[in-house]
Amino acid sequence: MATTFPTPEGVRPGRAADEGPPRPAGAPGRRSLPVLAAFVAAAWLVPAALVPLGLGIVVLPILLLAVASVIRVGGGLLDRLVVAGLIVVGSVLVSGLLFSLWPWGLSPVATSGTLLTAVAVTGWLARRRPRIPLRVRPSDLIVLGTAGVFWRYLHHPLAGKSAAERLSFFSTAEDRLNHFSYFSGIQHVGGYNFLHQEEARAYMMSPAEVTYPQGTHFLLAWVDSLVHSSADPGAMLGVMNRYLLYVLVAYTLLATALVWAARWIGGPRLRGWRTAAVCGTVMALMLASNYTYLVIHGFDSTIIGLLMFTVTLALLIRPAMGRAEYALVALAGLITVTYVYNLFGAAVGLAVVLSVLVHRRRFAGGPRRWLRYALMGAVGLGLAGLPSAVSVLSELDVASTASLGGPSVEADRTLLVGGMLLALFAALAPTNRRTGAGQAHLAVVLGTGAVVFGFGWYQINTLGEYSYYFEKLAGCAIVVALISLGAVGSLLRTPAPVRSSRGRRLATDGVLSGLAVATALSLFAGMQWNVHSFKGGPVAWHTNSLIGWSRGDAWSDIGPRDGATVLADLKDIQGPVMALYSNDDYKNLKSTWLAALLRERGGDMLPLYETHWINIGAAPRPEPEYQAAMEHVRLAITKVGQPLTIVVVDRGLADRMGRDIADAGLKATVVTMPDNQWIHPWNKSFPGD
Repeated sequence: MATTFPTPEGVRPGRAADEGPPRPAGAPGRRSLPVLAAFVAAAWLVPAALVPLGLGIVVLPILLLAVASVIRVGGGLLDRLVVAGLIVVGSVLVSGLLFSLWPWGLSPVATSGTLLTAVAVTGWLARRRPRIPLRVRPSDLIVLGTAGVFWRYLHHPLAGKSAAERLSFFSTAEDRLNHFSYFSGIQHVGGYNFLHQEEARAYMMSPAEVTYPQGTHFLLAWVDSLVHSSADPGAMLGVMNRYLLYVLVAYTLLATALVWAARWIGGPRLRGWRTAAVCGTVMALMLASNYTYLVIHGFDSTIIGLLMFTVTLALLIRPAMGRAEYALVALAGLITVTYVYNLFGAAVGLAVVLSVLVHRRRFAGGPRRWLRYALMGAVGLGLAGLPSAVSVLSELDVASTASLGGPSVEADRTLLVGGMLLALFAALAPTNRRTGAGQAHLAVVLGTGAVVFGFGWYQINTLGEYSYYFEKLAGCAIVVALISLGAVGSLLRTPAPVRSSRGRRLATDGVLSGLAVATALSLFAGMQWNVHSFKGGPVAWHTNSLIGWSRGDAWSDIGPRDGATVLADLKDIQGPVMALYSNDDYKNLKSTWLAALLRERGGDMLPLYETHWINIGAAPRPEPEYQAAMEHVRLAITKVGQPLTIVVVDRGLADRMGRDIADAGLKATVVTMPDNQWIHPWNKSFPGD
C-alpha cells in the first residue's frame, strides 16, 4: 500500500504527493488580453528602468520570483524557489541559442525582457494567477545556514583585498584560465562560441570554441551582464574578479543544494530532529570533503555541473508537482546538465528515463497526451544534444578524450563506495520501496552506479587505471550518496509523542535538532569546538581543504616573488606577449596566459602554449636547460607568425636571448621589467582597479 503524504499545493486530495495529480491544480480563469498586455509591458519596462541605474542584477530575483509564481510545486517557499531556479537556468541556456544569433547579443534589457515575456505568456496560456507559497520550515535555517557557512570560509581570503590582489586566487590553476577564456569569448562575441567560431578563436585556444561544453560560461556571462548592467564587460581585471566570485557562489550553492536535496528526497516523513540530523550530516560531509579542490584546481564547469545534477536528480526522484511542471523540470534538468558538463549527460539522461518509467501513471491518458509528451521529449532531447553533437561532428575525439589523464580531484573512496551502499540500503528498505519516490530512488541509485562503475571498469580494462574523467564522473555517485541520506533519515523512528504544550514540543525539538547538527559536525567534519588535541596539534577541522583555502593557503605564486605579480602596463606592447617571470615553466605558462587574458588576446595561447616547457626568465640556468628552453622559445616564435614580445626579469638573460633569436633568423623583441615596474598585489593596485 502506497504511503499518502500531506497534500502539497497543486495536488488533489486523495493522491500520494510523490505520485502527482492527473493535472496541475490552480483556478483556471478567462484569458484576459489586457492583463497579458500589462504583464508583457512590465516585462520590458522593469529591466529598461533598472539596467540604466546599474541595478541590472535586481532583474535576476524578479525573474526567479516570476517563474516561481506560475509553477505549482509541492513544498514551501524555499522548495519553490529551487525548482524555479532550475527552470530559469534551463531557459537561459536554451534561449542562448537565440541570443547568440540576434543582433542584441547579451544585452541585459533584451535578454531579460525576452525571458520575462516568456514567463508572462506561459502563465497567461496556462491560466495561472501569480501565487507564491509563504510557508517556511524550521530546517530552512539549516539549508540557508549551509550557504552562510560555506560563503564565509570561501570568501574570507578575499575580504579586504583589491581586485589585483585577488588575482592570486583567481589564477590558482591552468584550468581556470581556460574557463575564463571561454567565458570572455562569449562576452565578446555575444553568444555561444560554437555559433561564432571564427570570432571566438581570438579569445581561446582552438578548437575549444567548438569542442568544450559552454553552458557554464554562457550562464555566467549572462549573469555578469546583469551584474555589470551592460553587455560590455569593461576592464578585464574587474571581470576576472567578478568571475572568481561567481565560482565561489557556485560552490556555495552546490553545498547548499546537496543539503536541500537530501531533505527533499526525505519528503514529508522526514520531520523534526531527523531532518536536522540529515541536513547537518550532509553539510558536515561537504565541509570535510576534498571537493574544495574543485575551486582550487579551477574545475569551474564541474562545480556547476554537479550543482545542476543535484537539483535535477532530487526532483526526478520525488516530483511533487503536476504533469506540466514535471515535464518542464525533466527537460530543463536534462538540457542544463548536458550544456554545462556533457559528461554528466549519460547519468542525468538515464535518470530521466528511469523516473518517467517509475512515475508513468502521471502520464496516463489517451494517445494524444502520450504523443504530446513524446514530442516534447524529442524536442528537448534534440536541444539538449545540439552542442554535444556539434562538438562530436567537429574535432572532438570521444574515445581519446575519455582516456585523458591530468590532475584531478579524487572522489573519496569511502564516501563513493560506502555512500552508494548506504543509498542502496535505504532504497531497498520496504518502507521506502512502497512509494513512487522510493522506487525512483532505487532506480536512480542502480542506474547512476551502473554508469559510474561501468565507466571505471572500461578505464581499468583499457588504461589499467582510473584516470581524469572517471574522477569527474564519480562526482555523480558522490551526489547520489549524499542526497540519499534523506531516504536514510526517513527510516529513523521516533517514540510516540508525549502529551505536552506546543511550545514545549517546539523547544524540545529545537534542542534536539541543535544537538543533532552539532554532533554531525563533530563526527563527520572534525569540528571539536575549541577542544585542543594532544600536545596542541591541529584537529581534523583545521586540515581540510576548505579551511586551507580560507587561511589563504591556495594562492598562486605566479612570478619571481611571492604573490601573483603582473606587468604594470601591458597597453603599450602590441601583439602577443610571452611573460617569463620565473624559472618555473608552469608559472611562466600561467603568467603568459594571464597577460594574454588581461589584454583580451586569449587566442594567442595556442602557439604560446610552448611556454609550458620554458623554465628560464628570472635567473641564469645551467647551459643544457637554457638550450632546451630556447628550442621552445624559437618554436613559439615560429608558431605565432607575428611580432612577439618576450618579457623577462634578468637583464643579462634578455641580452643573450635577443642575440640567440637574431642568430636563428627569427624576429622577436626581448625586454626586461625592472623591479620598480612590477606590481606586487599585496601592496599596490593594478591600473584600472
